[in-house]
Amino acid sequence: MSAYDPIARLYDPWSVNVVEDVEFYVEEAVAAGGPVVELGVGTGRIAIPTALAGVHVIGVDSSQGMLDVCAEGARAAGVGPLLDLRLGDIRRPPVDERVPLVTCPFRAFLHLQTDDDRLAGLGSAHRLLRPGGRFVFDVFTPGQDDIEETDGRWIEREPGIYERADWDLEERSLTLSVRGDRGESAMTLWWLEPERWQALIAEAGFELDACYGWFDRRPFAGGEDSVWIARKK
Repeated sequence: MSAYDPIARLYDPWSVNVVEDVEFYVEEAVAAGGPVVELGVGTGRIAIPTALAGVHVIGVDSSQGMLDVCAEGARAAGVGPLLDLRLGDIRRPPVDERVPLVTCPFRAFLHLQTDDDRLAGLGSAHRLLRPGGRFVFDVFTPGQDDIEETDGRWIEREPGIYERADWDLEERSLTLSVRGDRGESAMTLWWLEPERWQALIAEAGFELDACYGWFDRRPFAGGEDSVWIARKK
């Protein structure tokens, strides 16, 4: 069972204020023309607005609970036919189609623990792309101030929804726990320095088109967040 299954009904209220990336990913999908493969589609926070823009989305996630919520949301929004939801691992997505764009929003690649896992995920994205197609994803590298402010503390992120971050600097991991009246769970994320991401992207056979420091497309100049656009040669 995925760590997200117990919080599938809690996820949208927990992330309700995370909206800064939606327009960016929708713009990327519209520019590509579709279909788009979204790895880690979750409850459709990105995929449903993308479908509302008229782009067909093949969404892959390891949590059946999250996919069920996504399907319900897509039907409610009137875009059910534009979402093709599939249960699977982002390292081995159950997709045979070749597409102009693969995305992995909201730091989902940080669920991959080792370089072998990361290369498997990058390699799968590369395989799914048509020549010249792009893989777009975002990750973070935590700042010391964020670690000090959150480590080991339960914080009420949304009314009745509490989040705790336990940081391990030696392992470069974050165990993120969440609890509320609709469920509770914990998951672990592993981060890398941007230089390492750039090396892995090249090793997977991509050319780097851009690295942004935020979803407004400002060039990356250090900081916690990085948004990567890699092109299949």
